[in-house]
Amino acid sequence: MATRLLIRDYPHRAIAISTGSHVLVFRYTETGRNEARNGHSSVSTGAAAAEPKCMVEFVANDDTDLALYRNLSPQPIQGTLGLITINNDVFLCIVSGSSKVATVRPGETVQRIHSVEFYCLNRTDYDYTANDDAGQTHSDDTSLDGYEHGTDHRREPPVEHPCLALKKLLSGGTFYYSTDFDLTNRLQDRSPDASAFDIENVDDDFLWNSYMIGPLLKFRSRLGPAERTTLDSSQILTSVIRGFVLTINIPLASSPLRTTVSGLPSNLTLISRLSCRRAGTRFNARGIDDDGNVANFVESETIFWTPGGQCFSYCQIRGSVPIFWEQATNLLPGQQKITVSRSSEATQPAFDKHFDGLQTYGAIHIVNLLSQSKPGEAEITKRYQSHVRRSPLTTKNGSGNSDRSLLHETDYDFHAETKGPAGYEAASAIKNLIEGSVEGFAYYLLEDVDETLPVTSKGPKKIRRSIPVLQQEGVFRTNCLDCLDRTNLVQTNTSQMVLATFLSSRGEKGGPDFWMRHGSLWADNGDSLSKIYAGTGALKSSFTRHGKMSFAGALADVRKSAARMYINNFSDKGRQNTIDLLLGRLMGQIAVHLFDPISDYVSAEMKKRSKEYSSTKQISVWAGTLNLNGKTIGLKHDLSSWLCPKVNSAYQDPDIVVVGFQEIVELSPQHIMSTDHTVRKMWEKVVKRTLNENARENGKEEYVFLRGGQLVGAALAVYVKSSILGDIKNVEGNVKKTGMSGIAGNKGAVAIRMEYANTSFCFVTAHLAAGFANYEERNRDYWTISKGLHFQRNRSIEDHDTILWLGDFNYRIGLSDDNVRSLIRAGDIEKLYDNDQLNLQMVAGISFPHYSESRITFLPTYKYDLGTDWYDTSEKARIPAWCDRILRKGDNIRQIDYNTAPLKFSDHRPVYATFSCTISIVDEAVKMSLSNEIYEKRRNVVRGNTANTTQDDTDDEDLIGYESIAPGLPPASSDKRKWWLDNGQSAVAIVRPPSDRHIRNPRKPGNPFTPTNEPDWITIEKPDSPPPSTRTSGPPQPPPTRSTKGVPRSLEDSATSSRRFSRSKPPAPPSPSRRLSQSSQPATENRPQSLSSSVKSQAPPIPRKPVTLRSPSTENKSFPRVSTAPSPPPPRRSTPSSSKSTSGLTRAPVQTSFPPPPKKVNSGDAAKISKSQSGDRILLLDDSDDVGPPLPQRKATNTKALIDQDDGDENGDLSTWIPLRPR
Repeated sequence: MATRLLIRDYPHRAIAISTGSHVLVFRYTETGRNEARNGHSSVSTGAAAAEPKCMVEFVANDDTDLALYRNLSPQPIQGTLGLITINNDVFLCIVSGSSKVATVRPGETVQRIHSVEFYCLNRTDYDYTANDDAGQTHSDDTSLDGYEHGTDHRREPPVEHPCLALKKLLSGGTFYYSTDFDLTNRLQDRSPDASAFDIENVDDDFLWNSYMIGPLLKFRSRLGPAERTTLDSSQILTSVIRGFVLTINIPLASSPLRTTVSGLPSNLTLISRLSCRRAGTRFNARGIDDDGNVANFVESETIFWTPGGQCFSYCQIRGSVPIFWEQATNLLPGQQKITVSRSSEATQPAFDKHFDGLQTYGAIHIVNLLSQSKPGEAEITKRYQSHVRRSPLTTKNGSGNSDRSLLHETDYDFHAETKGPAGYEAASAIKNLIEGSVEGFAYYLLEDVDETLPVTSKGPKKIRRSIPVLQQEGVFRTNCLDCLDRTNLVQTNTSQMVLATFLSSRGEKGGPDFWMRHGSLWADNGDSLSKIYAGTGALKSSFTRHGKMSFAGALADVRKSAARMYINNFSDKGRQNTIDLLLGRLMGQIAVHLFDPISDYVSAEMKKRSKEYSSTKQISVWAGTLNLNGKTIGLKHDLSSWLCPKVNSAYQDPDIVVVGFQEIVELSPQHIMSTDHTVRKMWEKVVKRTLNENARENGKEEYVFLRGGQLVGAALAVYVKSSILGDIKNVEGNVKKTGMSGIAGNKGAVAIRMEYANTSFCFVTAHLAAGFANYEERNRDYWTISKGLHFQRNRSIEDHDTILWLGDFNYRIGLSDDNVRSLIRAGDIEKLYDNDQLNLQMVAGISFPHYSESRITFLPTYKYDLGTDWYDTSEKARIPAWCDRILRKGDNIRQIDYNTAPLKFSDHRPVYATFSCTISIVDEAVKMSLSNEIYEKRRNVVRGNTANTTQDDTDDEDLIGYESIAPGLPPASSDKRKWWLDNGQSAVAIVRPPSDRHIRNPRKPGNPFTPTNEPDWITIEKPDSPPPSTRTSGPPQPPPTRSTKGVPRSLEDSATSSRRFSRSKPPAPPSPSRRLSQSSQPATENRPQSLSSSVKSQAPPIPRKPVTLRSPSTENKSFPRVSTAPSPPPPRRSTPSSSKSTSGLTRAPVQTSFPPPPKKVNSGDAAKISKSQSGDRILLLDDSDDVGPPLPQRKATNTKALIDQDDGDENGDLSTWIPLRPR
């Protein structure tokens, strides 16, 4: 099913890429934008900025309601290049149009992009913006950024898409991708048996959409294995290179290699990969940077495939001169001044770093085509030569021996050599200068072979796979000033020279039609690379295409030169900005952060609970090493004493057998330059036969040859039981040369890595530098191998769970020959081992750090007279030593045996070791079940608020930033979620007391972080309602005792302050200014006590019985001891001038505003209260020292309703009393 691009507008804008079974959903979140607006950004770019955040989800179609989506693109899409931010808007880049341009091998196709679209995730403004000129056809007057230079561009579209420049750049026909294989790596760096596309193995140096695709790759890495495999198979994620790719079919009649397969043409392919590290236009990107990256660095690979099963590959590189230099633009040709911007001392570190990065190609031969007569180019050449001489790759330890250097230089003044009548044809003379390196570097060659798998229940099965036959051991680095015209012509000749060497080895040669097609392919390559860097096609392309220079070709070169001058002066700046935008290098440019709230959580939880779905298994491993001394006589000997030793029965039947050989062939110059695999295959068969014969004798399972490798004399072979083949995967091999400073393979290492279940293994056999005193060189050889040998996905030796080193390490015993031999006769192995060079280097941590070796209990293994047990008796009298060793590293491996075997056909004794190893086995079914369980639980917590949610009230802050920012800290909070609330509780809650008898503890601190022992609630025991007041005689009775259990002390004290005051505080003397008339029988009011916080203390008592005023509405009500209602203000006492009664009672006027607080009356004033002039009695209330704020005025009530029938005065007439009125 075709891949579709869908969009959903409500409730949240979401864009989805739908395949036949799954859908990848994107949704923008406003969190990042809000942070920028609020100035809470962690990125300072001069203005408020924040990392744009998008939610992403990869789910099955069954879990998505696609009915809510509509088509956003009318045609199916080919993939996505990633996400990019422009003007605070996030855009998704989609490949909308492409065409097939190459078929490298059957099943390996390459597509060229000719149309892309950008869709905004957070705005609808650009959904229907037209861009008709993004996919226009380009001529020499049209640069590949989409602009026609020399035309009037003053008219702009009404609404210009922010990504218009990027659209034109990506749609220019210089970007390529493949969904079948890794296009960023050369054929030699890819596994010959794994042509399937693996996006984890891409080379970032040539991945032009690394900035945009990076967030998606991080999201992919967080998915589970099943989801990751499904996403890869959907081919949604696209890795893109820039440069040139084209395949030309060679008809059977023109193909130099005839095959028995009739009618199938051969394929001649050229792939040029332009590095994105220092990408730019001609005068904006020159020289080198501090990271060792050079401008216009291109890796060009010629691939020739035939139906007969041969696949030839040869790689060359080009790049700007690796020093710091600049060149200014100028309208006059030849007047662009060259300036060297740094001193030699400041340049050398970057220069060395550049060539260190090229060590993956092997030895390097520089071909410098700069002119010796032009001052600027001559100065650059002089500096170039100076840095080459000082490079550590040029000589070994400063010996000056050029034959042992990894870096050679050939200066060839192209203009001077081609100035004569022969013209550009004279450039072919450079072949005489480089033919030595051509033969030494060789080429990469694959051949298809038929193999038979082990016998199964269905019988033997034959398969056909590709096996590497030759490896390219070096590379030519060609440069001129621009690395365009002259460089392309010389590289064409070099490619033709190497391809002719390959055909010659097959007894064939190419015809005129074949070489014409080859030249045309390289001419197209030169034009494409020149348009990218300089804006026009390459000069001299007419000669490259046809083999001669025509008048029309010369006129075309003049026209191209004029166009270059205009483009470089007026348009390159805009083109450079667009390139920097694509690569994420503009100032303040921020990458998009993709957040998956469910998958991120599931991945973390699965790591924590790994023991629930994984188990362990004990296996045994046998490893052995033998230096054959270049002899093949051992092929006729019985090897069972070495391969099948008499050890503990549990380890006599190992699951894995690792065999390492050194000097499997004589280390002659012929063998060093060309590896002979014949002898290695003979030894592999002998080893397998010995193992299986022993297995049959003991009724054990037979072995299968897994993989082998060879580097001249060093060879490694791995055998496994046929029953465990299904658990072994990702088997890879590689070699590393260390002989003659890395040029020769007489010394070096062969490594094979694999994965058994979920445990990774790496086996290394090494032959290090010889010589008694060369232990430092042996140390360097170790570090060269350890750091320089890499597998797929850039895995090194140290990136494995279990590592075994075995081989002839050549470390000696640091004693004299006589002392060593005497100690051997005495059997003092311990003293010998104390002086062993490897032991001393390992203890010091100089070599093989963190590796372990079992205790040596056997005699030195080198050097014996052939066929005897006597150590070397020749004139050289080699000192006996433990040259042959086996070392281990890993927490899951334990060594059992370590010994030698009595084989005497070599001057070395074979060494073997047995190991017990614990491997991890993951039950994928249980793991998937647990993953689904955690996923569903997390989904319920998130409540469907993912990128695919249909809810319109979601808060993105509840999803983004769910994880803590640092270990030990809780996740961030939002308006709906607080980190101190668990289980999805709401952040806004109504707190209710446990019962109606509880109130909040006022002593509880308001700050939840303050340490306290106070409870949250306290209990109040409410008594039954008291009976109504009745008139009684006798002295006043104290109020009934009420329980204060659970009441805070402050409330209890407030409630009883009046009683305590009357008992403890002595009466104060009366104030003369506040004396009042005292009646003969004064009375007081007994009011309900209030415990409101507004009343600080009660009034002092008077020596009279209280008289309580109650209204009818409160007469029969109970008044609890604890109350939160404030007390009514006490009535003030009447004076003769303020009231005069004629009816016995005087009503207080209605107040229209809050009365002022009453004045204080001391308890001593009560004795001096006199009777008023009218004879009325004054009702004196029990006042307090501090009176709280007054309440609003109540309406006047009947006086009789205010007078309480009290039992305090039996003889008194209450009809003559009036209530005290406030003023």
